[in-house]
Amino acid sequence: MIDFSTSENNLLVRRYTVTGSRRFSNFFWATMLGLGGLYFFLTGFSSYAQKSIFPIIHAENILFFPQGLVMSFYGILGFFLSVYLWLTIIWQVGGGFNEFNKKKGIFRVFRWGFPGKNRRIDFSYSLSEIEGLRLEIVEGVNPKRTIYVCLKEKKEIPLTRVGQPIPLEEIEKQASDLAMFLQVSLDET
Repeated sequence: MIDFSTSENNLLVRRYTVTGSRRFSNFFWATMLGLGGLYFFLTGFSSYAQKSIFPIIHAENILFFPQGLVMSFYGILGFFLSVYLWLTIIWQVGGGFNEFNKKKGIFRVFRWGFPGKNRRIDFSYSLSEIEGLRLEIVEGVNPKRTIYVCLKEKKEIPLTRVGQPIPLEEIEKQASDLAMFLQVSLDET
């Protein structure tokens, strides 16, 4: 996604936002794991107490050892996985932006990481170090569509998000627009 907030800057500055962990799929799985973990834990606890805690949980026919104990373990595991996903969503892990600034002559990659001393991941390179762009398209069971910035020191920096692949037309348009803006070559593999 390109942010064209001011018409004066869009000729000199391009900023592509990266969603990171705040995707619908993460919200969905965090919620499902939390609810499923709670249900499994309450079923295991109901089998231990030998009475139904909620009307929808009928654990009278479940023995605590081994079924109820295993269900409690799975419930706790599901709850902790849900908490982990919710924390990555709250902390916006992987979110950030890629900025190409012709005013300052820099290319900047910024991402949020996990809390700690390296929470802010911020790299800056000179625009003169950019050798070209490479568009990688892999079709099949696990499709991959990624734009890479190729630097002169043989580094390749991915620009696109991880997860759901961007539609082919959109990523090709984005790559060609960026190559024209930077006035560099675009290779496709």
